[in-house]
Amino acid sequence: MVAASKMRRAQEQVLATREYAEKAWELLVHLASHPAEDGEHPLITPRPVQTTGLVLITADGGLAGGYNYNIIRLALQFIRENQTPVKVIAVGRKGRDFMLRSGVEVVAEISDLPPRPELLDVLPAAQVAIEDFETGAFDEVYLAYTLFHNTMSHEPVILRLLPIYTSAELQADMRSGKGLPDFGHIELVGAGEYIYEPDVRTLLDTIIPRFAELQIYQAILESLASEHSARMIAMRNATENAQEMIGDLTGEYNRLRQEAITKEILDIAGGAEALAQSANK
Repeated sequence: MVAASKMRRAQEQVLATREYAEKAWELLVHLASHPAEDGEHPLITPRPVQTTGLVLITADGGLAGGYNYNIIRLALQFIRENQTPVKVIAVGRKGRDFMLRSGVEVVAEISDLPPRPELLDVLPAAQVAIEDFETGAFDEVYLAYTLFHNTMSHEPVILRLLPIYTSAELQADMRSGKGLPDFGHIELVGAGEYIYEPDVRTLLDTIIPRFAELQIYQAILESLASEHSARMIAMRNATENAQEMIGDLTGEYNRLRQEAITKEILDIAGGAEALAQSANK
């Protein structure tokens, strides 16, 4: 019941911000596809990759079914298949602890987020990702989280956060089957033309850091809704299994109790018969 209550609140929060986050991503991809006249923006321009950053979002606790396992397994597969070293920014203790045990370098971690986190609560993770990308500590930054579809369906995904996708790169990755989340607006990216004021460079300088913060915040909301849904289902299954076990054990107890009573009755009857035979003699 507690997980169901938290899940409803988390679902309301994620649905309230999802459309805004998706539209922001669409416009950023469109901006990245039309570079400024004075050269490409550093947060858009791809460069040779020597180190990759991964923002990994998991829960602080367990008892959530396969929620933590699924996203950690996907992140570990990404790390093993990546051609360059991967460093992790961990949001949640489960992911942090697993990566430390696996020997993966964790450069920053955030835990104990409030039940209804605000944007300010996730700014440290976003700032580390952006600053390390700008300074060259990371040449790419990816986001690993669990996309919330509905109460019964959650999808672990990994999405490139920096450098920002261009329309061509996005379409190519979609065609190659890289497992991009199924956002409804992707097919519309780059479909229209926009007039930007004051200019593309100024907008990129202002918007891209905010965009990265927004995407990490939205990913955390998606993950929280998925976590509470998974925990609600896990607790319901545990309750049903416990009730079934109680039924089985009650039946076994009653059978043994009846067997013991029957033995006692037989013992009493046998004793009474023996006494009767003794009195007749």
